[in-house]
Amino acid sequence: MPERMKAVCKAGSEPGLVIDEIPVPSVGRDEVLVGVEAASVCGTDLHIWKWDDWAANRIKPPLTIGHEFAGTVVDVGPDVTQVRVGDYVSAESHITCGLCFQCRTGQAHMCPRTKILGVDRDGVFAEYVSVPESVVWQNDREKLPPEIATLQEPFGNAVFATLAHDLAGQSVAVLGCGPVGLFSIGIAKASGAFSVLAADINDYRLSLAQALGADKVYNASADEGENGVADWLIETNEGFGVDVVLEMSGAQTSIDAAFRGVRNGGRVTLFGIPAKPVRIDVAESMIFKNLTVLALNGRRIFDTWYKTRWLLESNVVDLRPIISREVGLEEVETAMELLDGGDVGKIIIRPNVAVDVTPAPEREAPPDPNVQGQLFHP
Repeated sequence: MPERMKAVCKAGSEPGLVIDEIPVPSVGRDEVLVGVEAASVCGTDLHIWKWDDWAANRIKPPLTIGHEFAGTVVDVGPDVTQVRVGDYVSAESHITCGLCFQCRTGQAHMCPRTKILGVDRDGVFAEYVSVPESVVWQNDREKLPPEIATLQEPFGNAVFATLAHDLAGQSVAVLGCGPVGLFSIGIAKASGAFSVLAADINDYRLSLAQALGADKVYNASADEGENGVADWLIETNEGFGVDVVLEMSGAQTSIDAAFRGVRNGGRVTLFGIPAKPVRIDVAESMIFKNLTVLALNGRRIFDTWYKTRWLLESNVVDLRPIISREVGLEEVETAMELLDGGDVGKIIIRPNVAVDVTPAPEREAPPDPNVQGQLFHP
């Protein structure tokens, strides 16, 4: 095991990132060390690179960034019981306390004490990362290669937001074709939606929307009137508002279009995060239309991960079209510039760390609890 590694670091309180050589993370008693085979770039990483107001108020440099990854376990702490060296894994990036009301009632994704990889503790844009065993997620290498396995976490966000509705036979609009919006298109099609309409202001992302299964797409960048997207949704949907709108951009104009373009009695999910407060006419846009409105964030831990696995391992949703570029750690500035420009889907980072991908030894079966005289410890 090497003593030092390459990592993408936020070195100081200013824009940009640096490639540094730092010590390989130590492994706590209940932690595992993973050799990172693939990581993927997220909008959160872009905020940190830009050093905007959110990043300046949240991030405490120096910090290794990144939170989406797949790799092989190379070391485990003495209190680790379920994970072994050689396991092929990803991880839930939200490390929750396990003790608060939310954690104890099946709502850990809303834990107020959450610590996030690459935000509150060192992350995965590195050759190695240390994570608690409690957040490790086992992968099947034959079914999910690293470039797909690393996408499970953001894909899970789309699974959570999209499957909050029964979409079979429904008309669905996805407003905002960033990665989560694109994922939602594939999930809606796989769920039997009658039609999926997608709107964005970027032609490249609209082309990805079509690759993921969108029936029709609309570029809202040239809209002159305030009702452009909403009018398009109604016109395209045979003169009626759509059944379900998934708002994935957080833009004021897109949120307005969601409420104008949904039918009376329809459903709207707000998942995009606005950069600043937005205004909504609650009476006209929601109450008088008898809408069901969901405001969602993140994904359920680990309920959504199981659904994510089933959708990806069965290839019901194929994410390969959304992977626009693969880069090494040294090219992270290029990756951020591409993401900032918008003409890109997901970017995969390959740390090129050498790991032993030999499968871990088979685990012994637990003792049979029905056999008299045996003690069973689950």
